[in-house]
Amino acid sequence: MKKFRFLSGLLLLFASQPMLAQMDASIKLNEIMTRNETSLIDEYGTRNAWVEIANISHSTYNIRGMYLTTDRSVLDEKMSVPERVKRMSQIPNSDVRTLLTGRQLIVFQLGSAPTKGALHLSTPINTDKPTWIALYNGNATQLIDSVTVPVLEPDQSYARIADNGNAHDWERKSADRVTLGTQNITTVSESKIEKFKREDPHGFGMAIMAMGIVFFCLALLWIVFTLFGLFMRHMETARKVVNQQPIKPITKTVEKTIEVGHRTGIILQEGLKTKGIDREVYMAVIGIALKQYMDDVHDVESGIITIKSKHSGWDDEYTQMTHFHEPVTPMTHNAPRIPTSSGLK
Repeated sequence: MKKFRFLSGLLLLFASQPMLAQMDASIKLNEIMTRNETSLIDEYGTRNAWVEIANISHSTYNIRGMYLTTDRSVLDEKMSVPERVKRMSQIPNSDVRTLLTGRQLIVFQLGSAPTKGALHLSTPINTDKPTWIALYNGNATQLIDSVTVPVLEPDQSYARIADNGNAHDWERKSADRVTLGTQNITTVSESKIEKFKREDPHGFGMAIMAMGIVFFCLALLWIVFTLFGLFMRHMETARKVVNQQPIKPITKTVEKTIEVGHRTGIILQEGLKTKGIDREVYMAVIGIALKQYMDDVHDVESGIITIKSKHSGWDDEYTQMTHFHEPVTPMTHNAPRIPTSSGLK
């Protein structure tokens, strides 16, 4: 029976470890102020540095017995637990406010006397140099969360962005943006205009951005109108080339050449189909055309040419060869009358 109870206790212990680790991971350092001059004031009228711890889960978790420290020497794994506890400040067990429900926050005042109240811790803060602050579990052995706070101006805080639980997403917050006791919803706590004014108080960035936008628009307009002008000039040149007069005769000549070639091809094809039978017909047509041309030419001529007779002696040899014959009396006759275009006689 005793063995059974012992084994059950071990199983319960080991089973609770992952649950405790998961719950510890839900507790985060949320916002820290190291130089408090006009912010939180305690019941004694004193302003101390403070740290805000958040439960980022939706479950309830009690942080009593946990430890806060700003001494980096506790990171030494060889350091004993009692020695580590001496360098830490423990969160009291007697205050019900340490029971954090889902998404709840709690603020502890640092560098104060624990005798002033349950939320006062003696954890020292050095405002002249960056401060490392860490949260350990109740056994003082497991580091739950830590952050290095840079040197801050008076009433500035160093806060996790939007309570997202990411250890690397922290930012400085001015005094008017400190979210003491409330969620760090920095995404809506400052508008874009306010952030721009804060980051560019003299307006140099705004002027450069405005001039850049203007010059960009002018350059874009120049490119658009330049391209449009080139396009219109190209269209006008093409229109002038199309409307030029020498192109029309050339076009007609090409059309006539194509038509003659087409007709010649048809004639050749017909000649091949008839195997040359129509060749005589073609020759007759050509002859008739030539005859008609000659007749038409002579019909329009005016005047005639008369050739008079003249003895040239061409028949002397004939006379010598026929001298035994009776002499032949030369005949006289009028020369044929040949029409001519000049009208000479």
